[in-house]
Amino acid sequence: MLLAVDVGNSNTSIGVFEGDRMCCELRLATHRDWTRDEFAIKLERALALQGLCFEGIHDGVLASVVPPVTEPIVAALARYVGVEALVVGPGLDTGMPVLYEPPRDVGADRIVAAIAAHERYATPADGSAGAATVGIIIVDFGTATTFDVVSPTPEYLGGVISPGVGISADALFKRAAKLPRVDVAKPAAVIGRNTVTAIQSGLFYGYVGLVEGMLGRIRGELPWTARVVATGGLARKIAPETAAIDVVDDNLMLDGLRLLHRRNRG
Repeated sequence: MLLAVDVGNSNTSIGVFEGDRMCCELRLATHRDWTRDEFAIKLERALALQGLCFEGIHDGVLASVVPPVTEPIVAALARYVGVEALVVGPGLDTGMPVLYEPPRDVGADRIVAAIAAHERYATPADGSAGAATVGIIIVDFGTATTFDVVSPTPEYLGGVISPGVGISADALFKRAAKLPRVDVAKPAAVIGRNTVTAIQSGLFYGYVGLVEGMLGRIRGELPWTARVVATGGLARKIAPETAAIDVVDDNLMLDGLRLLHRRNRG
């Protein structure tokens, strides 16, 4: 089985694949001070909850946007699982030219998501046979909310980085002394009747407006049709509120890691 590890700023997602099928998906809170042994313990316990163990893992692939934890995780997989993990980074064969400047500045997670989204969704929106493929826009609701654009060719063209809704909520709480910390949730109406629902409206519908506005402007710069794929923690909350998102894929990153592994290690 293949172990795919996606290290994000807030959470680390882990997928176990048998061939093309994902057997299970796990999630850990990312700790920047993880040691090799601490990560191994966390991973072993998480796998055990799914009835899996290290002996069943035969290879690994890793994407990380938190450099301090990359080496401890690679070392943990080597020592305790017995696999030399493929690490997403410069020099890896992605099959997708990166037109960002410089290419190494693009987060590993953004390239992995772009590869998976193109592989899975770059077909005509109407399903017609024989037509040209469409472009892809990926919206990732993570610690940052990112928009990434992939041409039909495919090429990674670039994108947009904006603060995530969680960052905005924290900043509001910290900088406005009289405002309470609230959960990000859809309020009953846009017009808040109290401070809590007013803040929720600003956060929730504010991000709906952000997504719609950015997608409209991005599409206005493209010479071809683009399908929008959303992923990340808030994707399933935001997507029903806007027609600008075509599909939600919770496992886009993990499937992209599987595809990269297959391309580079067969």
